[in-house]
Amino acid sequence: MSLKTSFQAHKIVYLVVLLVILVAGGYWYYSKASADAPKYTSSPVKRGDITSVVQATGTINPLTTVAVGSYVSATVQYIFADYNTRVKSGQVLAQLDPTVLEAQVLQARANMQNSQDNLVTLAANVQVSKGNLARDEANVKYQTATAKRSQDMFTAGIVSTDANDLSQSTLGQAQATLLADQAQVQQAEAQLNQAKASVTASQGALDQALTQLRYTTILAPIDGTVVARSIDPGQSVAAAMSAPNLFSIAQDLTRMLVSAATDESDTGSIRIGANVTFQVDAFPNEQFRGRVVEIRLNPTTVQNVVTYSTIIDFSNADQKLLPGETAYVTIPTGYAQNTLEMPNAALTFKPTLSRDQQQALFKQYNISREASTTHLGGWQTVWQASPTDNSLIPVAVQTGITDNSNTQIMQGDVKEGDEFVTSAQTAVVAAQGRGGLGGGGRGFGGPGGR
Repeated sequence: MSLKTSFQAHKIVYLVVLLVILVAGGYWYYSKASADAPKYTSSPVKRGDITSVVQATGTINPLTTVAVGSYVSATVQYIFADYNTRVKSGQVLAQLDPTVLEAQVLQARANMQNSQDNLVTLAANVQVSKGNLARDEANVKYQTATAKRSQDMFTAGIVSTDANDLSQSTLGQAQATLLADQAQVQQAEAQLNQAKASVTASQGALDQALTQLRYTTILAPIDGTVVARSIDPGQSVAAAMSAPNLFSIAQDLTRMLVSAATDESDTGSIRIGANVTFQVDAFPNEQFRGRVVEIRLNPTTVQNVVTYSTIIDFSNADQKLLPGETAYVTIPTGYAQNTLEMPNAALTFKPTLSRDQQQALFKQYNISREASTTHLGGWQTVWQASPTDNSLIPVAVQTGITDNSNTQIMQGDVKEGDEFVTSAQTAVVAAQGRGGLGGGGRGFGGPGGR
């Protein structure tokens, strides 16, 4: 049978087969074109309340902790306070062996007595030297008058030259003796001043020995609770280089502090007086409250990460919380009520467009440089999928506070109910999702990664 005859005999069958081939080819072409285009996932803009917070980890510390040390080296003889002992200011905490220091006090007392006796002796010597000086001053006056009379009589020819010369010589000797007495008085007074200085030094040495003896009794400097003890009876305490720490006393455990390490990027939003909540491992189902009282200016840098200590004051009236516990702190930094909010995924979505394509879209839709590049003032670019051809449309929005899930929208061509792209799927991923290549996954541009 010829082809023409066969076609005429089975015309309807040939037409049906041709129609099926055309339909199958069209469906294949459409499916391929649809598979090549990415599929976008969008989320709507809603209204709601947003509270932004800073989360940090800190350590609970007493309001004031005083380290009690020792100024003297000795052996611990007795201990009168232990861990958790409540003490009063001036209460005896420990006693060091005073034997060596008591001997030093006795020696200092003996030196003091010797200096005082020496002072009395030198004071008497000064008086004797002054008496001799007064006697010789009177003798010089007498010899001066005698020498003058002898000179007058010699001039008148009454006395001989030898007698006059003797009178003048006697005056010179008296004057020399007077000078020697003056020097002796000065020397005696200098020795007396040295003796007075020696008495003062001996008194200082005695006071120092007595003070060191008193330091063998370790007293509590404040009212509080002993939180640490680092000595035992019989232990030697060496205070040669620095005062060793014997006890640590927390002044008041009913008021305590949390020292939270906050990142440098968060310090600008933390306000003094902000109400804070925190939790501890000892009471996982309880929430405690405090107040920010200080952000300390001393930074801490660990592996190029800079943090500051944020100090939180709280009441511990029942003393449930203990020093050294780890606190997980939540610090509120902002609150917005009934505001437009957008999922954070929409703000982090980046389309797989070339730089030139993105710049062309930014220019076409008048996207500012702040929104597209610098992000100054909180401006960012989000993307909408066109309902007609599924192309992407950039939209500039100004963001506010965030709660790590949603972000406040303060300005922009956005209204409640608008859909914005949060992620995209490629053709390969879609095929994997249908079981063509194995397990599913996300494509480019969204939280699922590339």
